[in-house]
Amino acid sequence: MPVEPPPTRWDLPVVHTDNGDLVAVGADLEPGTLLAAYRSGLFPMPVSRFFGRATELAWWSPDPRGVLPLTGLRVSRSLRQAMKRFEITVDAVFDEVVDACADPNRPGAWITDDIRSAYSRLHRLGWAHSVEAWTPDGRLAGGLYGVAVGGLFAGESMFHAPERWGRDASKVALVALVEMLTADGAAGRLLDVQWGTPHLASLGVVEISRQEYLSRLRAALRLDLPPAFTGTDQNRA
Repeated sequence: MPVEPPPTRWDLPVVHTDNGDLVAVGADLEPGTLLAAYRSGLFPMPVSRFFGRATELAWWSPDPRGVLPLTGLRVSRSLRQAMKRFEITVDAVFDEVVDACADPNRPGAWITDDIRSAYSRLHRLGWAHSVEAWTPDGRLAGGLYGVAVGGLFAGESMFHAPERWGRDASKVALVALVEMLTADGAAGRLLDVQWGTPHLASLGVVEISRQEYLSRLRAALRLDLPPAFTGTDQNRA
């Protein structure tokens, strides 16, 4: 089970309905700060003070917010076929998944060394998790990572190997994640994807107002963790 870290030393801003997407700048990436942020509806993403690499820590609460209804995931026939090509694991190679997501050659790369280190610490405490998709011959084809707090799973990033054998692997990992969040039949869990995009919309992601998101968040935080993230399922499927 997750280990609660020392509380943050920062007074994080209260998210109001009239805030812009960018709510605050500064603070730190200590585990207690990250958890306080997610519990408040915030998440970190660095910004650039000037043109160049994003380095300044910023805290976001998009309005509208992208979420994936757990009963609304769209699984096409081709994706269903792709699911047969991969094996799924949880937390088998967390740091490798984050490293792949942080590839600076990817468009819109934003995962800094500080972000990588911070989520690695959060993972070791039992709060951050990865879902991996493997080829039958043992190659890491794709995956995703995020933070699980009660019934909230805050998705941070996903990737797939650029080679042909990695195609659809990130989508397969997402399907597996939804199955994990619904496996015990608990209602009210929340899968947060931060911002909606046309690609995510094709998978069933919708956008909701900040007010509705915060309401769903409060309810989700009162729920139990999904069994997949309680430390009892750490091996390859």
